Amino acid sequence: MGSAARAETLSPQTSRRPLRAWQQAALAQYEEQSPKDFLVTATPGAGKTTFALTLASRLLSRREVARVVVVCPTDHLRLQWADAADAMGIVLDPGLTNAVGPVRAGTQGYVTTYAQVAGKPMLHAARATALKTLVILDEVHHAGDGLSWGEAAEEAFGRAARRLCLTGTPFRTKADERIPFVRYEEDSFEGDNGERGVGLVSRADYTYGYKEALADSVVRPVVFAAYTGTSRWRNSAGEVVAASLSDAGTRSVEMQAWRTALDPKGQWVPHVIAAMDDRITHLRESGMPDAAGLILASDQDDAREYAKIVRRVTGKAPELILSDDPKASKKIERFATGSARIAVCVRMISEGVDVPRAAVLAWMTSYRTPLFFAQAVGRVVRARGAHESATVFLPAVRPLLSLAASMEEQRNHVMPPPKTEQGDELDLEPLPPKEKDENGLQQWEALEADARFAHVLHSGTAHTGEGSGPTTVVDAEDEEFLGIPGLLTAAQTAELLAKRDDELRLRIAQSHRNDGENFLIVEDHPDEDDAGRSWRDAAELRREINRLVNRVAARTAQPQAVVHTQLRQSVPGPPSASASVDVLRARRERLRTML
Repeated sequence: MGSAARAETLSPQTSRRPLRAWQQAALAQYEEQSPKDFLVTATPGAGKTTFALTLASRLLSRREVARVVVVCPTDHLRLQWADAADAMGIVLDPGLTNAVGPVRAGTQGYVTTYAQVAGKPMLHAARATALKTLVILDEVHHAGDGLSWGEAAEEAFGRAARRLCLTGTPFRTKADERIPFVRYEEDSFEGDNGERGVGLVSRADYTYGYKEALADSVVRPVVFAAYTGTSRWRNSAGEVVAASLSDAGTRSVEMQAWRTALDPKGQWVPHVIAAMDDRITHLRESGMPDAAGLILASDQDDAREYAKIVRRVTGKAPELILSDDPKASKKIERFATGSARIAVCVRMISEGVDVPRAAVLAWMTSYRTPLFFAQAVGRVVRARGAHESATVFLPAVRPLLSLAASMEEQRNHVMPPPKTEQGDELDLEPLPPKEKDENGLQQWEALEADARFAHVLHSGTAHTGEGSGPTTVVDAEDEEFLGIPGLLTAAQTAELLAKRDDELRLRIAQSHRNDGENFLIVEDHPDEDDAGRSWRDAAELRREINRLVNRVAARTAQPQAVVHTQLRQSVPGPPSASASVDVLRARRERLRTML
């Protein structure tokens, strides 16, 4: 559940909020022990930044330290940390480079990155020892990204007075890497393939896991919606192969089916984007008006193509956030504070995307390491209030389903002894590159892929939505699509997703153009005049209906769900997300008469 980019952006208002129970307990434990090294493992959104800066403020006020140095993964996070520190009365310089020697006057320290530390470790060592310094290593698992970063961190901060390590993902994917300043103990382990052995396990000084955070309403409950489908591709031998994502047989065939499904030219991607957009619409209509979604792509080419599909499917251009874009940080900030529905990202989703309003994630990448999965899912689980849930749409392939099923497990950083054979380690790497011949021509070719809802994964159990027995009748708009957490069982949620999936498939089939490249979701009745009207008009009508429902609910002292139910009884038809412009207009007029 960790993230390389988890620093919670604070305002002066949030900095004065009472500390959460876990933060108070961790601070009490730290002050009782007064350790040189302290490792805190806490799930994304739990408030690790607030904890760290509160501790730093106390140590500075008691003059137990005179300087604070924060090390984080990216430049974007340097600004977040500096802003958060400033809100708590600590002045940290986020622009101090390796070209500048001493720490600037008027500051109490600075924020740097692991890459900068690796560039000049002795410079940072001099800064950290010139005064008694607290070094905060944000997402310390990044110090295990290759020997150079780990060695540089040890060289730079090995003699610092205090070190506070923070992480939300206390595990690595390689067996021969240790994280500096982390305590390890021998322990038995069981690998993903059932193999048992003895390895090294990290021991956090304080742990606050996803289960505890969920019970405290610190994070949102997350639902994994798996989508299968049949993929067809031509291999290097010129043979056409077809396989289902969820029943591909061998690992090699599964990877090729997965790769084909992610191809922008197929139908899997637009279908899942449509389902994702539908989910965002329902979240916005049921108490989360600024809900947004993130699409995670494997590379920049796919990201650009996915962005085009988003525009065709939804009628709205997404925010495209690429790691090599000099405006990436500004785009992240704009998306975080704006009203855009969807952002398409590559690595940036785990390198600085901190968007509390993001509650939906579409996994359209071949990455499948436990670390990256935890980082990405961590982007959409930050709770801001009651009745918010997160949804992750993902391919129904074994590696991802296995990671999703283990989401609620408490995972320490386990380092088994190095293997002599590669074996299952291949499962932790990205999909193999597309095959090319000696002249650079592509030999492998994706042909087509469709999409079908497979199941909802909840607490390790798959619910298909079929034959699940009696269910509660759910009429209100708020509860039609994934509902409010606690009102629907996992089986009911699966039934609603399956029903919605059938509707989406019909709409996509109606709008699939003959050229096989463009996909557009149209209104329910393409033969009527409304068929040519844009999604922008329909979207504006939905927003207006939602505003009117809020006004009627306030005036009549009725829940919004009741008003939605009355509205659909008065003006029958499909849910607002899939209703025609005529139906939407009729509902708007009906609401006006109720005021």
